Amino acid sequence: MLSGAAAPNGIQGAPLDAIDAQVVKLLAADGRMTNAELAGRLGVAPSTAHARLRALIDRGVITGFHASVDERMLGAGLQAIIGVVLRPSGRRESIVEFAERVRVLPQVIQVFFLGGDDDFLLHIAVADSSQMREFVLEHLSAQSSVASTRTSIVFDYHRNSVAASFE
Repeated sequence: MLSGAAAPNGIQGAPLDAIDAQVVKLLAADGRMTNAELAGRLGVAPSTAHARLRALIDRGVITGFHASVDERMLGAGLQAIIGVVLRPSGRRESIVEFAERVRVLPQVIQVFFLGGDDDFLLHIAVADSSQMREFVLEHLSAQSSVASTRTSIVFDYHRNSVAASFE
């Protein structure tokens, strides 16, 4: 059995049985799978597949269904991971303010709030190196709460799954 999933309130959920674990695995690989396809792959009746899926959603194990977007097809073929360190003064306020500001920027794909050397990692996609420079200068370095940034260009990546937000 898989260990339980943490519910939105932080409480550890009940462990997944084999069928629930397979539902999660199948839908993580293909979120567009029909209920009939899901039932067939599980070897259960469609009503059972639907009930299992609904229960996983209600328990907070499955939090949504997402489209995988090829940023290159949208003209944003250059991706980077940017480490951001905030200044020590007013940490709590600056953490919240920084996260709220960068989350809404169209170049930002993912935001990670961390413990460690960096306070945040940002995954961004832009068209070219001049847009990358502009993003760092205008949206990061220009913020008084930002002490430093470190940019790493992404050459290639493989995503195993889409994780839910911690909020």
